[in-house]
Amino acid sequence: MAETAVVVGATGAFGRAIVARLAAAGLRVVMVGRGAEALSRLAAEIAGSVPCVADIGDDAAIAAITAKLDGPVRIAVHGPGLTAPGSVGEIATASLVQAVNLKAGGMLRLTRAVDGHLVPGARLVAIAGHYGLEPAPYAAAAGVANAALLNLARQLSLAYGPRGITAHAIAPGPADTERLWRIAEAEAGRRGVSAAEIVDGMRADSATGALTTPEEVAWAVALLLAPEAAAMAGSTLMLDCGRRRGLP
Repeated sequence: MAETAVVVGATGAFGRAIVARLAAAGLRVVMVGRGAEALSRLAAEIAGSVPCVADIGDDAAIAAITAKLDGPVRIAVHGPGLTAPGSVGEIATASLVQAVNLKAGGMLRLTRAVDGHLVPGARLVAIAGHYGLEPAPYAAAAGVANAALLNLARQLSLAYGPRGITAHAIAPGPADTERLWRIAEAEAGRRGVSAAEIVDGMRADSATGALTTPEEVAWAVALLLAPEAAAMAGSTLMLDCGRRRGLP
């Protein structure tokens, strides 16, 4: 029986690249998202993928995901995007709570959905984002929610390690996606500059003058399938093009 991968946030920029990479590796991919139409289109494009309509911000997602599993789960990836830019002084309290629920709460729901199907050597992977380690004034919700997710990845490794199952976090830097441009537009309005100037500043803030790509994130997810990746249990894999200045 083919091993399964579960990808939450499958129709986003990162999610699509991750689904394609894991399907190419021979895994049956259960794609989780809220939009049935977008999931159906993606399933038509990628052989071996199975749509699963569910809101990972709600506990009902646990049963919905479990119902799509019919064999061993090799990897579960949690990568929903956030849509609440803004500083800590202006963001609505409800938006901050929603962000933490979607990121940390969603990862916990995904883990519980796949728990009974996890096999030794399986991976639990959280796409956290570098704002959890390097706070930015225009991304308060992402910073707080991703910091919680980084902690949760370590908690999960402690809980599942005795079963030979490891948890990992991946922290991409800003990526040239539609979501990044929405964040840039909001910050541009606050500063009175163009969104392009904001994005150019993000590029310049990296060691390589580049933005992270979805394909690079998908590569990192696939890398964790290797048996040797067990040594990185609970750790955070930085894919930020050299943005982080501080030591771990």
